[in-house]
Amino acid sequence: MTALRDFWPGVQDTCTSLGLMLSLVLFMGLARVVARQVHKSMVHAFVLEFLATFQLCCCTHELQLLSEQEPAHPTWPLTLIYFFSLVHGLTLVGTSSNPCGVMMQMMVGGMTPEIGAMRLLAQLIGALCSRYCIGALWSLGLTKYHVSERSFACRNPIQVDLPKAVITEAICSFIFHSALLHFQEVRTKLRIHLLAALITFLVYAGGSLTGAVFNPALALSLHFKCFDEAFFQFFIVYWLAPSLGILLMILMFSFFLPWLYNNHTINKKE
Repeated sequence: MTALRDFWPGVQDTCTSLGLMLSLVLFMGLARVVARQVHKSMVHAFVLEFLATFQLCCCTHELQLLSEQEPAHPTWPLTLIYFFSLVHGLTLVGTSSNPCGVMMQMMVGGMTPEIGAMRLLAQLIGALCSRYCIGALWSLGLTKYHVSERSFACRNPIQVDLPKAVITEAICSFIFHSALLHFQEVRTKLRIHLLAALITFLVYAGGSLTGAVFNPALALSLHFKCFDEAFFQFFIVYWLAPSLGILLMILMFSFFLPWLYNNHTINKKE
């Protein structure tokens, strides 16, 4: 009975955190329904991108908090990452919540620079707003882990030297956006599961090195104080490295592989 009494508060805190995240998802869903009443396409796209980034960042703040409670047993946090990746995939259709995704669409010609700049601005504002919103929610003390000061402290996730950190984030961005690009023809329900599984794997593989964020907007929200204290290191790892991954992915699939295929075809004909 004593063990059960010791165990129960932790279960209550976990359920409270899960309830908070699901409430945020529901509230953002209602906000998206209201946003659909806006008839101006630019404003509508801006609001949807803002809400999507806000939802992603808030939930990730809470997931990061939960994962730190059981660092020796990553199964439960990884399960939550997979589940909420599914939730985001189902609810955030039509948005990217990631500046790298916007860059990819602009590079392949799927988005104009004006729309891209507007979406990037919406993501930046959503990421910053989420940080202060989660601080306000944590100040309510809904669980023993919710401390408002925590959201404003720098908790450096980089556990390796700068070159390895850059390579880790670049590879994660390359793999994820390559899958995103090539899974477009896959059925929606299956694609969401595949991407959620891939995100979970990347977090498992790279989480202990850099956190495996591969999203500049999310990194800004999670580690804003660290950007203030070590700007160049975090700028290179969490902004430049994922962008480099996108650039390499575009060069490989749009230029190098077609060139290689054409040379191979010409050589066979000769």
